[in-house]
Amino acid sequence: MTVREYAHLCKNQGLDGFDLGSILLKNHTPKYVSHLKKEIEEEGIPLIMVTAYPDFTHPEALQRMREFDFLVHDIALASALGAKYLRVTAGQAHPGVSVAEGIEWAINSLKKAAAVSDQYGITLVYENHAKPGVWEYMDFSNPPEIFLKIAEGLRNTSIGINFDTANILVAGHETTLEVLEEVYDKVLTIHVADTASIGKMAPVALGTGLVPFREIFHYLKEKEFNGWLCLEEFGNNGEEGVKQAIDFVRSTWIEA
Repeated sequence: MTVREYAHLCKNQGLDGFDLGSILLKNHTPKYVSHLKKEIEEEGIPLIMVTAYPDFTHPEALQRMREFDFLVHDIALASALGAKYLRVTAGQAHPGVSVAEGIEWAINSLKKAAAVSDQYGITLVYENHAKPGVWEYMDFSNPPEIFLKIAEGLRNTSIGINFDTANILVAGHETTLEVLEEVYDKVLTIHVADTASIGKMAPVALGTGLVPFREIFHYLKEKEFNGWLCLEEFGNNGEEGVKQAIDFVRSTWIEA
């Protein structure tokens, strides 16, 4: 599916916006960027978020420098396409990297990145992440205690939170709502995701796993949350799966 076809699907499903993984963006040549931006505008649905995968916990200092420059590129590309947010990560749980080192490296690098994103009018959103297919290891900050320390270290920056509803369970904890409460004041976007098990990544169609969506949505409504709900549909059921995910989230939000 092309980016335009994906935007068209989201528009036809009545969504308010859509997001893209940075790996779907082929290059940053003027012709390509201009063409893609025009296609998105013609579909009439805004690009809200681009997801990036910076690895600021890599044990090699030179690679951490590369990761920073890669992220600057993603910031510029997201800005050129008119996105509002860029999802960022701490990095991978590389063997031999201590918790203290990883936290320091992630906070310092993300603070530097915020200074760049501020200039571009892009808001970075840091996620309690798990593991994308582009990585070898789990996210360093998948454990809630690490995620919360990094989030606290970024509190006085422009960086917000992209809270994933499944990844606290993936980390082996059943404290999703408690962790959300601790960072809620910085939450700008929610990754609505589900998992079939606790302690490992087992993505399933939304509403068929263990995530307590009704309780989470009730909390968000009580707080008058006015940010974005970003649906992570992992049921692998094509367009029908996307429709079912949207229907589930809408009905559950109303009932919560």
